[in-house]
Amino acid sequence: MQEYDTIVVGAGSAGAAVANRLSADPRNRVLLLEAGPAGYRWTRIPVGYAKMITNPAVNWLYTSEPEPATNGRRLAVPRGKLLGGSSAINGLAFVRGQAQDFDTWAQMGNRGWSYAEVLPFFKRMERWEGPGGDPEFRGTEGPLRVTNPPPTDRLLRVVVEAAAQVGIRYNPDYNGAAQDGIAMSQASIAGGRRMSTAACYLEPVRHRPNLRIETGALAEALLLEGRRCVGVRYSIGGAAREARAGREVVVSAGTINSPQLLELSGIGQPERLQSLGIEVRHALRGVGENLRDHYAPRTRWAIGARGYSFNDRGRGLGLVGQALRYALTRGGMLGSVAAPLRAFVRSREGLEAPDLLLGWVPMLTEPGPKGPRIAAQSGMTCYVHAMRPESRGHVHIAAADPRVPPAITFNFLSSPVDAELTVRAIRIARSIMTAPAMARLQVREIAPGAERATDDEIIDWVRRAGETTYHPVGTCRMGADPMAVVDARLRVHGIAGLRVADASVMPTLTSGNTNAPSIMIGEKAAAMMLEDAG
Repeated sequence: MQEYDTIVVGAGSAGAAVANRLSADPRNRVLLLEAGPAGYRWTRIPVGYAKMITNPAVNWLYTSEPEPATNGRRLAVPRGKLLGGSSAINGLAFVRGQAQDFDTWAQMGNRGWSYAEVLPFFKRMERWEGPGGDPEFRGTEGPLRVTNPPPTDRLLRVVVEAAAQVGIRYNPDYNGAAQDGIAMSQASIAGGRRMSTAACYLEPVRHRPNLRIETGALAEALLLEGRRCVGVRYSIGGAAREARAGREVVVSAGTINSPQLLELSGIGQPERLQSLGIEVRHALRGVGENLRDHYAPRTRWAIGARGYSFNDRGRGLGLVGQALRYALTRGGMLGSVAAPLRAFVRSREGLEAPDLLLGWVPMLTEPGPKGPRIAAQSGMTCYVHAMRPESRGHVHIAAADPRVPPAITFNFLSSPVDAELTVRAIRIARSIMTAPAMARLQVREIAPGAERATDDEIIDWVRRAGETTYHPVGTCRMGADPMAVVDARLRVHGIAGLRVADASVMPTLTSGNTNAPSIMIGEKAAAMMLEDAG
């Protein structure tokens, strides 16, 4: 039997930060468990996400249940399964969200989570390497290197010009004082390399004698003694193991796997657990509920002018040139964030802050046997979504076996306002893509297609074509009401010695990508644990 002070389950965006900060004190013995491998050859190259999006070696490859809003389709729900978790396979965009997101969490009764209170943790985690940057908002000494690429690509410059023609200004730092406007995507990329939490939080400290990292370690259940969590049962290569925690267990397995582990351990909705033959150890009805994600249709645009799109520059000899450019300069297509341009806009006048996001990918892709591949057609993609959707779903285990994927139901568009905002976002994308500046590119709408003009026609297309942006949150929601799973200090209600620290604790979605807020949650969780331990 192994014994530690703290056991962290999941070495992803939040878990790696927790393990790093707790083990900085040599008196704290920390065990970090990760179900996947230590690394993968494509993870350090930014464009490597294209090689990992369908790779079972480093990706849980979950799928959602069919539902009306997806026209009966099962949607891909990729989740990272290696050191760094989803920060090691994602599209690398760095978006904190807006102050309103965190102030809303605090207003919901979660003391300590207002923007003013989480900003120090955002600053603590980052080493800002972009031009400018207001020190009131940006950190310069943290482990995570963040860059802000200039708008040098001529295709993206045209889109910025078109956005200005419809009243959307350029914003040099959307993670600063205000989020509004169109901007180049800040990225967890530096020196042409991916800055995952594995690279930034774990690699520099993995030789600490008080930090043990075990990979290939599948967590099967939490060890409970009465109403206290005392450890974790897990397996490596099929061999069962147990480890005990003298202080706390931190579940940082992510929005899908964290509620799964709680339910496998007998923590959740009693009737659901009993139906699967699991002994109920603690009734907690909110486990697995409140699932939210960004449902984002990808509008597609053909470009008649040659040489602008990555479809022209990233095929054949062009791809060879891109590879040489990356080898020599760490730049170009292979060193780029997945969606290098984004806009935060308001759906209507009178709103305090943006509520819609548009993101541009300077190419068209098509399905391939090993995942998406560059299409022969020259063009670009613009995905759109409401940033703070109201529709909520759930994640629940389908069997008492940790190897069986849980059932994921999003209930997209079940809230009428989400459909309304999605249509509005598509119309704004159309206004930009048809602005006068775009004429030189000879742009033509492929999807949804100009013939789909009414709200009903557009939503029908969204049901047929929409995907997520891989931002699931909320299934171990923070709060004080009967459906909350953890309190404001991330302690599981009713179970001593157990916390959850990852995107699953978010009460609502943040305004944009969720990787940066997830790392912040890990940082804040570790600080609270150290404070509580005295």
